[in-house]
Amino acid sequence: MNSVLEIASVNFNKVSKPHDQQIRSICKDKFQTEPGWKAFGNRWMVKFPEKYTIGKLPLVKLAGRDPVTGRKVVGGLGGGHKKKYRWIDNVRSGPKEGPPLVEKILSIQYDPCRAARIALVVGGDRARYIIATTTMKPGDLISTSGHIPRIAIRPKLGDAHPLGALPIGTEICCVEKYAGEGSSIAVTAGSKAILVRKVGNRCIVQLPSKQELSLKEECMATVGQVSNEQHSSQHIGSAQRLRWLGFRPRSGLWHRKDGRHGRKIRPLPPLKVINSRKVETDQSVSLTLACL
Repeated sequence: MNSVLEIASVNFNKVSKPHDQQIRSICKDKFQTEPGWKAFGNRWMVKFPEKYTIGKLPLVKLAGRDPVTGRKVVGGLGGGHKKKYRWIDNVRSGPKEGPPLVEKILSIQYDPCRAARIALVVGGDRARYIIATTTMKPGDLISTSGHIPRIAIRPKLGDAHPLGALPIGTEICCVEKYAGEGSSIAVTAGSKAILVRKVGNRCIVQLPSKQELSLKEECMATVGQVSNEQHSSQHIGSAQRLRWLGFRPRSGLWHRKDGRHGRKIRPLPPLKVINSRKVETDQSVSLTLACL
């Protein structure tokens, strides 16, 4: 009888143990204590220096794990070839008065951390990486201006201007969602947006998904389409290349598209108005003791 109780107690202890042993350590303390580390989703973490540099930055792969807890969050990620991170400068700001900022393209390079090609440009005593468009070539000159004239300009491919300075119907990419914070709209390979209309000091931009955004006219945008437009149609071809790109093997279970869900025709989403980013304020309440 005692032996049966001992066996039951042992099994109960095994079952009630937490799953901490299944969580792999990713040096959480190092990332939390040392400044400069930034996580990009659950793929990798990059250590940024205090000053901008065109040098290759160290990168730590997360393989689908949460950077804080270390738990597996996203499946199917892991492995891949060794890579370094290139610091892309998403802010293309130019003078609001006078001649524009002119930069020269030194080279068009492959970036292992993104689908689009990147361009190394130099202007004055500053060199930086930007996202390249389809028409950029080494040796070209690109300009950046923040001036908004009374009449729309005739844009040149690769140049950056505020939305208010561009004519209606212009194909744009690398659009700022909030003025001065850097591009975050249409930045992937082959993507582009269209400036459909202007209402007062607001500019309506149509995304590839047909969603329309109302942005401020001060938001910067690059004229043209993001480079490497054939990225979405490229065939992987082998499981080895998929592992080289950082994806683990898939289940291999084949599903026939039987049309059970069907095609749903939905109306276009309504216009989304984007203003300045909301700043969280401290709503602390102070209590005092009053003597009656």
